[in-house]
Amino acid sequence: MYKERIVIKVGTNVMTNRDNRIVRPVLRRLVKQIAELYERDIMTILVSSGSVIAGKEVLGESKIENDTQRRQVYSAIGQPRMMRHYYNIFNDFGMKCAQVLPTKRDFSPGVHRQNMINCCEGLLAEGVVPIANEDDAVSVTMSMFSDNDELASLIAQLMNADKLIILTDIDGLYTGHPDAESSDLISNVNPEENLNKYIKDNNKKPGEGRGGMGSKLDYAQEAAANNIPTFIANGKRDNTIIDIIDGKSVGTKVAL
Repeated sequence: MYKERIVIKVGTNVMTNRDNRIVRPVLRRLVKQIAELYERDIMTILVSSGSVIAGKEVLGESKIENDTQRRQVYSAIGQPRMMRHYYNIFNDFGMKCAQVLPTKRDFSPGVHRQNMINCCEGLLAEGVVPIANEDDAVSVTMSMFSDNDELASLIAQLMNADKLIILTDIDGLYTGHPDAESSDLISNVNPEENLNKYIKDNNKKPGEGRGGMGSKLDYAQEAAANNIPTFIANGKRDNTIIDIIDGKSVGTKVAL
């Protein structure tokens, strides 16, 4: 039986290059760390973006004019491609993974919520890594999450995770724009702290997924307020996850 469970969210910007193509070695480094945690009896629930980008890799530029429908199509095509990446890489490390595609209703009290818990608990008990992503093919309007940062926070709370790690392509929260020499990395944040003054210059870049730094902080603070220490850190850096688990000062920690 595992002794700890964590939720890791990996964003689109971590796994793609400048041409918006999936970088398989990045996924391999991610899975390698998850496999190392497994050897320590720490189980992971992975929340992964990438299906829309993966679908675009297959289909190319779509002729569909409606933004929502185009996203649905890209996601439906990209989901099996992303899972094939993960399935093969996890298999290389002697591990198994499974796909979980929740919508927002699955977190409301009732049978859907319990089904989510039962599924994830069963997978973890079998040593299988659940890989969750919003079901973009059918999740639209009222059933949408704002982004996968929200989904990761909800899953962490639903499953009583010991930690939530949100991986992005910068080192964490800065006092100003991350590229400015005058900006400093903020190592620790209180869940109740007002951080608007820090995120005004940290707006997301063109081509990034739906969530920016403001979103990450909102949902990190929400999870942390529910006694789940949350970390926002650079997923492109080597051994980020392992360093966090080992207690090293990495990224921005949001905790009580």
